Amino acid sequence: MDSLEAIPFTIKLKVVEATETSFKEYGQVIDVSSDGQEFGPSDAQLDLSRGTPRFYIMHLEDQQLKFSKITHHASVTQCLGSIGGQEWYLGVAKASILNTNKIGVEMGCKVVQSSCGHYYVPPAPDAVRVFRVVGPKFLKLNIGTWHAGPLFKMKTMDFYNLELSNTNVVDHTTHEFCKEDNVVFLIDE
Repeated sequence: MDSLEAIPFTIKLKVVEATETSFKEYGQVIDVSSDGQEFGPSDAQLDLSRGTPRFYIMHLEDQQLKFSKITHHASVTQCLGSIGGQEWYLGVAKASILNTNKIGVEMGCKVVQSSCGHYYVPPAPDAVRVFRVVGPKFLKLNIGTWHAGPLFKMKTMDFYNLELSNTNVVDHTTHEFCKEDNVVFLIDE
């Protein structure tokens, strides 16, 4: 390690249970519903209109309870849930996509243009939260919600993931807290 490099500051995040109320600024918590129930506000309010939907099972390994990068998607709502309802965690920050780069400048914010073309304000370290998800439910992320994870204690887990077929190719913007803010996050369990 170069002697001039600063050691990143570790921010310990207190875990919040993901509920309809606690998660509403970031998206929705979708819980079990009765068969035959008609579509309503407790169902995932999806926007898959900008491409071909992709629903798949994602296998993850060694997703420790720490992170230094966070990502958003500007063109799709995304749904994540564990296969089998095991406990998992998701770091999040509110969406910060701008309609134009002038809005952020007028507000006195740092404005960045994503390699995907849109403008956004990078998430502040003090705006990051972490949620715990347990049981047969999934999270629907609003368009632009910053997210890190899924993270978990087990060695491996499988998750279902609903996004667009090309989300990770053409709609993947990442903010590196370690590089930009000299911080890393640790889930305080």
